[in-house]
Amino acid sequence: MTIGAIIQTLESLAHPAYQESYDNAGLITGRKQWECTGVLVTLDATEEIIEEAIRKNCNMVVAHHPILFRPLQKLSGDGYAERAIVKAIQHNIAIYAIHTNLDNVQHGVNLWMAEKIGLVPGSLRVLAPKRGLLWQLVTYVPEAQAAAVRDALFAAGAGAVGQYVECSFNSHGQGSFRPLENTNPAIGSPGGQRETVAETRLELVFAAPLQAAVVAALRQAHPYETVAYSIIELQNEHQDIGSGLVGELPESLSEADLLHRLKAQFNLQLVRHTPLLQKPVKRIALCGGAGSFLTKAAIGTGADAFITADIKYHEFFDADRQLLLADIGHFESEQFTTQGIASYLQSKFPTFAVLQTEVCTNPVQYFF
Repeated sequence: MTIGAIIQTLESLAHPAYQESYDNAGLITGRKQWECTGVLVTLDATEEIIEEAIRKNCNMVVAHHPILFRPLQKLSGDGYAERAIVKAIQHNIAIYAIHTNLDNVQHGVNLWMAEKIGLVPGSLRVLAPKRGLLWQLVTYVPEAQAAAVRDALFAAGAGAVGQYVECSFNSHGQGSFRPLENTNPAIGSPGGQRETVAETRLELVFAAPLQAAVVAALRQAHPYETVAYSIIELQNEHQDIGSGLVGELPESLSEADLLHRLKAQFNLQLVRHTPLLQKPVKRIALCGGAGSFLTKAAIGTGADAFITADIKYHEFFDADRQLLLADIGHFESEQFTTQGIASYLQSKFPTFAVLQTEVCTNPVQYFF
């Protein structure tokens, strides 16, 4: 098993194309060609985590947070990031980060939060869907081969719209072309006359990361030597990719009961929150990590509460007495990410060593 095989599996869970522009997800140290001796999954790739990986004979660390957000100017080991990087390089440890791309997929960090809160799975939807991630393929195929080309495109992932798959639009018309001397046409002969063919115009939507696979499938299945197609970037929202989630509890809770549930499920010592509004909580918005930028979006969904982390003093005012705004802590909101990633890898590689860290990397402590 190579490091590259592990990475390919992780990127099928959350493609790097879905990360934010400021992020540094991906392979940070190491080589894809290395044989993997074991994977250690963690929230943060600190020096202590690298030491744990060495002890446990794991030459790959999969972390949620990238150890590097900014370029390093030196490698003297003065800072915590430098020390972790130096030790990883010295001991041939590959560090891979799966960060905001895992935040932005519906089945990632926020889903694991929602499960702990007890939201109904069928009620969940992305709180702030992203734009610019959907493209449209338009191509022209002889009617006799249209079904085969369409099936090949579906198999490559094209035609998925929300909870529906194999979606396409088909219209019929006449296509014309004249083969030149150095061609090998499927219809007609080199240097021959103009051909007119009954063709089907196929239109399918696909997610941007699938472009290479979709185009490859098109070229392989299409009968023409030269395939005519267009790819158009859409401004539609991608319903399954974006920040945060919103969903509903099976039954309403009081605000106090919700706060008690948060303390119990997330093992919290405290919850910072806005004044209680004395109304029942049924619809809940959430975002793992720093999500205060989504408060207005949460209000817009009619949520009764918004649960996130890293809320600044003045940002609590944004709740404007329209919902309960609760800060449960950055580490605390994302703590189940380690288990989620490890469980996913174990399901794909059931006989391979995938370990969860035993080190708590939370840098925030509380004094009472």
